Amino acid sequence: MKTAKKMTCGNMQVRIYDSKGAVGVAAAEDLARILQTAIEEDGEASVILATGNSQLSFMEALRYKRDIAWDKVTVFHMDEYIGMPEDHPASFRRYIRQKLTDVVRPRVFYGIEGDAEDLQAEMERYAALLEEHDPVACVLGIGENGHLAFNDPPADFDTDDMIQVVELAEAARRQQVGEGYFDTLEDVPTTAVTLTVPALLEPPHVLAVVPEKRKAPAVKEALEAPITEECPASILRTRDYVTLYLDQDSASLLTQRDQCSKED
Repeated sequence: MKTAKKMTCGNMQVRIYDSKGAVGVAAAEDLARILQTAIEEDGEASVILATGNSQLSFMEALRYKRDIAWDKVTVFHMDEYIGMPEDHPASFRRYIRQKLTDVVRPRVFYGIEGDAEDLQAEMERYAALLEEHDPVACVLGIGENGHLAFNDPPADFDTDDMIQVVELAEAARRQQVGEGYFDTLEDVPTTAVTLTVPALLEPPHVLAVVPEKRKAPAVKEALEAPITEECPASILRTRDYVTLYLDQDSASLLTQRDQCSKED
């Protein structure tokens, strides 16, 4: 794998690779090191993972990281549609199980039960689990409208909540149709449960895996426009423990700006 082009954007590190596959491999290798270090130090590790088509190359690479002691790893994810059963083809719990946990068999996978009868109790359960396990890393994506998980614009950067119910923006729902999970916009649920922006940024390591051409406008806004809740992903620039993994396609609209300077 060729060496990535490196940049800094604010406090965030940016790595630009030649291909989507190279992005997935690099992020998987970095996460493996983070998890193994935590396991060596604490005997266990927890991680929050994203879903969606942009994460497929990462998930594929992660499945082959046999140097991870998966039996000591607890896996969380970050969002789920309200009312959706786990066996639905678009369920994010199903995605995590099919793409990763049914293969690598971690210690445990905690899914958000969006179809729970008592949704408030479910959110309290999940928040308590996150606090108990204290994830060492969060691997997230950036939505086509700049969202993080299902925190659509304008996102709340300052909430004290770890998990919340949200109304989904039309752009986010259209992305789900475009990725092939639903046939029409009307089929996409209008509400979801999501980890909040502060919860996503709580772990000491955040890996933002963002390949593909369709993400280029959001990447440009996140890196080169002002930091604002109207572009939730822009908050990533304020954290020195965030690494953004791009391919040539997702980085294609970037230009040289003061806040994004090439490293020597």
